[in-house]
Order: sequence, then structure tokens, then C-alpha cells
Amino acid sequence: MRDPTGEFFEAVRRRAHEPLLEGTEGTILFSLSLDHRTNHWFVEIRNGEVRVSREERGADCVVRTDHALFDRMVTGRERMRRAWLRNEVVVEGDLMLLARFERIFPGPPWARHPQVGGREHRP
Repeated sequence: MRDPTGEFFEAVRRRAHEPLLEGTEGTILFSLSLDHRTNHWFVEIRNGEVRVSREERGADCVVRTDHALFDRMVTGRERMRRAWLRNEVVVEGDLMLLARFERIFPGPPWARHPQVGGREHRP
């Protein structure tokens, strides 16, 4: 069975450095509920260097939501802010840190690159 959340965090861990997070410092704990238990992902960001672990520990920002909903977020089918406005996501702490981290979430699967748009590609 596919695990989009695990794949997302593994990809972030493998990259280690994320240019979109340069100048960003802080920690985020994602607590994702699944079948009467909670899975944790701890993210530490230091000027673009990103570490990911499965630890449950204090963080500058804590995000609580359903694992299935988070799967949709990390595949671009759902936006974090929209889910937060519907009270499907609880965020405590540094909201700006979360907004910065959200930059690395993928866009919708149906989105096109802005430079490609409707133009025809010619070799």
C-alpha cells in the first residue's frame, strides 16, 4: 500500500538541503492520526538544511490532522490553508514557519508550469 506522507518526508530527508527554506529556522512536529493512533514526523530546519525524524518532541510549531488528509496535502490534492480554515487542521505555535515549510509541498497534479502554459513546444 502506498504511503504518500512517508514518501514525502523521505524525499525531504534525502534532499537534506532545501533552497526554498534558506533563511528559515525552526522545528515543526506533525502529529497525524490514523486508526486510533498518532504518527509523528519531526522536522528541523536550519537555514535550508532539513532533518526529518519520527520523534515526538517539543517544537516551535505543532500541526495536528488526519493522516489521510495529510496524504492529500503532500500529493497536491489539498491545500493546508484551506483545510485549516475548515478546522480540519490544528496548528499551534509559529504559523509563519509552517507557511514557509508549505512552500515545498507539491502543487496540484493538474497544474501546469507557468512558462509552458498553453504554448506549443517546438524542438
